[in-house]
Amino acid sequence: MSEYLSTSKKKITTTHFQEMKKCGEKIAMLTAYDYTTAGIIDAAGIDSILVGDSAANVMAGYENTLPITVDEMIYHAKSVVRAISHALVICDMPFGSYQAGTEDALRNACRMMKETGVDALKLEGGCEIIDIVRRMVEIGIPVCGHLGLTPQSVHKFGGYGLRAKEENEANKLLMDATALDEAGCFAIVLEKVPAALASEVTRNVKCPTIGIGAGNGTDGQVLVYADALGMTQGFKPKFLRHFANVSEVMTAGVDNYVKAVKGLTFPEEKESY
Repeated sequence: MSEYLSTSKKKITTTHFQEMKKCGEKIAMLTAYDYTTAGIIDAAGIDSILVGDSAANVMAGYENTLPITVDEMIYHAKSVVRAISHALVICDMPFGSYQAGTEDALRNACRMMKETGVDALKLEGGCEIIDIVRRMVEIGIPVCGHLGLTPQSVHKFGGYGLRAKEENEANKLLMDATALDEAGCFAIVLEKVPAALASEVTRNVKCPTIGIGAGNGTDGQVLVYADALGMTQGFKPKFLRHFANVSEVMTAGVDNYVKAVKGLTFPEEKESY
């Protein structure tokens, strides 16, 4: 095991991602959207934190990621960055912030980097946004790609089903991954694609791949923290494992607090001034 998983490591960078792929060390990534949660996740030794546009679902209760704005993503990312001493922090560019063209994308990307202090930005899409990716990399912004199930295109896909099952879409994904790699992406997220295809992409690109619902052949894994820690209710897709049951612990804690207040056992004399 290399030193990257140790919280004694001052700061993980995009260069470390490349080194981890070369030495075969898997990259562990979780999302976070606020200071308190990010601090806990960072201290636990996570390699990378993604300030995902999934904040639209987890924090705001929207049905999809489309409504969240650049201003809202900046707020969440700034909150996360203040808590971090170890992990590489990546922020999603939200829907509408880069699809209108290169000039608009660069303006929003520069603003997000300047105002948040994140280490990198993530964009969904392949060859159709390759000029934007290339220009961002050229001006010094590290870019993480995202292929397969791209939630910002949920209406185009008609849902959140498995992507690239058919040969044509699988071939396009391979072409997109190669293009993103050649354009300078330091990593590519592969979401909800067949494991064999994700493994093939991983073998064919120089940059690390981060899977979610893409099998164990990728260079790392990412999950939404609220899903992985058992906070979300009624959401248990095949790729998700619960690594804790925070919802159960919080419910019991709130129940104990309510009983203590109503039973006049809190606060006690030692808890009063």
